[in-house]
Amino acid sequence: MHSFLDNSLLSRLGSLPIESRVPMMGNVAGKHRSPHRGSSVEFAEYRKYVPGDDTRRLDWKAFARSDRFYIKEFEADTNLRAYFVVDASGSMNFAGKGVSKIHYARQIAASLAYLLVNQGDAAGLSICTDKLHLEVPPSRRAAHLERFFSTLAKLEPTGETGLINALHTIAEKIGQRAFVVILSDFFTETEALSEALQHLRYRKHDISAFHLMDPQEIGFDFERPHRFVDLEDGTAIVAEPTLIAEEYNNALSEFLKTVRNKCHDASADYQLVTTDTPLEPLLREFLTARLPKSKH
Repeated sequence: MHSFLDNSLLSRLGSLPIESRVPMMGNVAGKHRSPHRGSSVEFAEYRKYVPGDDTRRLDWKAFARSDRFYIKEFEADTNLRAYFVVDASGSMNFAGKGVSKIHYARQIAASLAYLLVNQGDAAGLSICTDKLHLEVPPSRRAAHLERFFSTLAKLEPTGETGLINALHTIAEKIGQRAFVVILSDFFTETEALSEALQHLRYRKHDISAFHLMDPQEIGFDFERPHRFVDLEDGTAIVAEPTLIAEEYNNALSEFLKTVRNKCHDASADYQLVTTDTPLEPLLREFLTARLPKSKH
């Protein structure tokens, strides 16, 4: 059992489905809206029959033409493919008060991936540093989850972020609409971030951004001179916190506002989360907010 997984939490959240905010396209039967339309209001497309399908939906005319069984798919019959993009740059290792940002990212990604696969959808993983872009392709097989979890467990944050390149790569590679969950502190150039998010939006992906920050990064509650080290490039400065607190808070406020606005401009679901936030209410609110209004 991995330290970032809580079975009791997963069982309590299991009754809440993970819904897409935009129509999805998939290749197995599911429960998410599809953008496909046919000659009728509800018909979407045909797909090959697989054992377990409802035989009442077999198209006998298609069978007569091709001697193969085909199922009629309707608007609600498509699956969700999720990509969890985890920033593994050095700054994600920071743990001022409580768990590190990377551990919190592991908890969110692993919990949501478990819930997705448990409801018959696919979950994939993309881990990025400046030198590494490691991918675990999406799969809906339960056995796939262990590879997903093991990859999360082994990652060691280091170096500068490769988040921007990873987001562009995903936008280019994914051939169908997907649910893209970004877990990062977003310590990167904000205009480049905006371009990457807009690339995902252009491809019509459903984007969720968890902006992970340590409480000490938000509160800057240091009382005596400290040596501050950049965990990405290793540079360090010694400073008296009281002398730089106002300037720091102003810069932080502007940074958080800019990242939030860039996410909203790309129609991304944005959440600023400190790593001392209890996981269950965070995930419960996240899942509930994505439900169609009639299901709330």
